[in-house]
Amino acid sequence: MTKRTKKVGVTGRFGARYGVKPRNELGAVLSVKGRFYECPSCKHVAVKRVSRGIWRCRKCDLTFAGGAYTPGPMVAGAPSEHAIVPKEEAEEAGADAVGKAAKKEAE
Repeated sequence: MTKRTKKVGVTGRFGARYGVKPRNELGAVLSVKGRFYECPSCKHVAVKRVSRGIWRCRKCDLTFAGGAYTPGPMVAGAPSEHAIVPKEEAEEAGADAVGKAAKKEAE
């Protein structure tokens, strides 16, 4: 049996429906969403998407919020990856640990 989705990838399931542009855009989003990313804490390429906006490193178990399809901030004015606090530090310092990390970055 031949491989029918060599050119179109995961959007081959839609066949000729919905038009080329929407299928290409969806294919780009799905390929970005499914990859592994670098962890801001341990620097290993082990971060996977848990759900929309929630990302988890499989090595150090760091869970953090990010974009819907990529872990990095995609919006102007969003805090950078330096504001991400490991889970242990956040539990020790309480809820204001994230705010302190953002203040240090601004200085």
